[in-house]
Order: sequence, then structure tokens, then C-alpha cells
Amino acid sequence: MPNRSTISTDKAPAAIGTYSQAIKVGSTVYLSGQIPLDPATMTLVEGDIAVQIRRVFDNLSAVCDAAGGNLQAIVKLNIFLTDLSHFATVNEIMAQYFHEPYPARAAIGVAALPKGAEVEMDGVLILE
Repeated sequence: MPNRSTISTDKAPAAIGTYSQAIKVGSTVYLSGQIPLDPATMTLVEGDIAVQIRRVFDNLSAVCDAAGGNLQAIVKLNIFLTDLSHFATVNEIMAQYFHEPYPARAAIGVAALPKGAEVEMDGVLILE
């Protein structure tokens, strides 16, 4: 595929399976799901859901930076939660990382996530 490249950074957790942190095709970057892993230790961060959500946004931000963009350039964000009662906390913390216009977004309740995480996010980034 022409203009396809892999995005990788040690400032976000290394892939724990057969995937890349992100793939850039033209000016579009497809961000793989990030869970609240500390990139230095590759272990889940300790703390409540707010700590986990912040770590996920920090991980996504690191991959966006490596791609030459930032969180504000995310046009589509998918949020996976093992407990949808945490959705208000996601909104509160997301407002600290994003400003209007916010990305299009989906929030999906799931039974389980890798490594026992309570939250995972992926997205699509457009570079200008």
C-alpha cells in the first residue's frame, strides 16, 4: 500500500500483540487501542478509574506526538469501558485533554479488556 508507515514510540506502551501502535496512510493515522499501561514498566497503573483514564490519554498523546500530531487532531475516538458508570469520569477528564471541536466519539461497554484494564481507547488522527 503506498504511503503507509508504522508509527512507534517508547513513550507509549509497546504493542503486546500482532499490531502496531499506529499506522499512517497519507495524512490519516489509525491509533491502536491503548490501555492504562505504564510504558516504562508495561504494567497497569495503580489507582482508581481516573488514574487509568489519564494514563490512556497520555499514551494516546504520546503516539499522536510520534505521528507528528496531537490529541486535538483526533477526529474519531472510541472508548471501551468495563463499567459504563465511569462514563461521567471519562467526560470530566476528557475535557482536560481536549477542547472544542471535540472528536466524534463512541463509548462502548465491554465484558473485559486486555490485562484486566477497565478502559481502552483507540482513534483516528488527521495530520494537516
